[in-house]
Amino acid sequence: MEKNIVEVGIDVDSMEQIISLFGAFDENTKALEKETGASIVSRNTHIAISGDEKDVALAKVVVDKLLLMIRRHDKIDLSKIRYAVELAREGNADAIEEIMADVIAITNKGRQVKSRTLGQKRYVKAIRQNTLTFAIGPAGTGKTYLAMAMAVVALKNKEVERIILTRPAVEAGESLGFLPGDLQTKVDPYLRPLYDALYEFLGSESFGRLSERGVIEVAPLAYMRGRTLSDAFIVLDEAQNCTQEQMKMFLTRFGDNARVVVTGDITQVDLPKEKVSGLRHCIEILDGIENISVQHLTHKDVVRHQLVQTIIKAYERHDKDSGR
Repeated sequence: MEKNIVEVGIDVDSMEQIISLFGAFDENTKALEKETGASIVSRNTHIAISGDEKDVALAKVVVDKLLLMIRRHDKIDLSKIRYAVELAREGNADAIEEIMADVIAITNKGRQVKSRTLGQKRYVKAIRQNTLTFAIGPAGTGKTYLAMAMAVVALKNKEVERIILTRPAVEAGESLGFLPGDLQTKVDPYLRPLYDALYEFLGSESFGRLSERGVIEVAPLAYMRGRTLSDAFIVLDEAQNCTQEQMKMFLTRFGDNARVVVTGDITQVDLPKEKVSGLRHCIEILDGIENISVQHLTHKDVVRHQLVQTIIKAYERHDKDSGR
């Protein structure tokens, strides 16, 4: 079939916007050309897009949306470009700008944290609207990071009085008694990712003060037993490694004015083979209950290096082919 070659132009406000769009050594536009099949060049503050009519139409939609983001001072990177092309190809171009419009939180260094995919946006919305939210998905989808952001925002807005963060220390058998050192020394390796996120949002000094006052608690799941957790934002991380008994124990701990987020990846269970993941079990029996939301994130929501998306998709194909 003969191609219909066309060229369209876009006038840009300034050279600064051109530089932001094209990226260092034109890496952004090279990615755009690869993803869309169109040719993209700049002539001062004018952008010319040429090629097959369909490719050009796709590229123009994406460039227009990226320029809107740049004018709003959002940083453009390769992962955003690839995701923008994917959305535009699906006919969902308007979502490109919508995703980045909502500032979720601001880090200790002043960086704005925003959703980067539709899945993440739905996840954040679910946390805002429900008492209990489950986030199921692979590594790199922002499950834990966004939950921590929402927890800090809720604390700063005085919606809750404290933050409680927990995860099963499955590698230590959850008893932790056989490990050398005091409690903090024992659990630190398992809780380090949670500490890292809190440091980013609060700074180490503020985190230290809040921890000393008991406003922030980071502890293994085993130490939640027998407690009632009220007026708190509670995050259970790596929940795929909870047994059914542990998950039931945790889900019956929270009291009045509590907001709970449970995150995990049901394809990465580290429990003994004879044990059923409590996360997999509970999302089946709690399906459809009011005020409980289950959000499924996929490789499309991975915001790490593009190669991580490719690796996750490769594993998904292997699991499907092998019937797992």
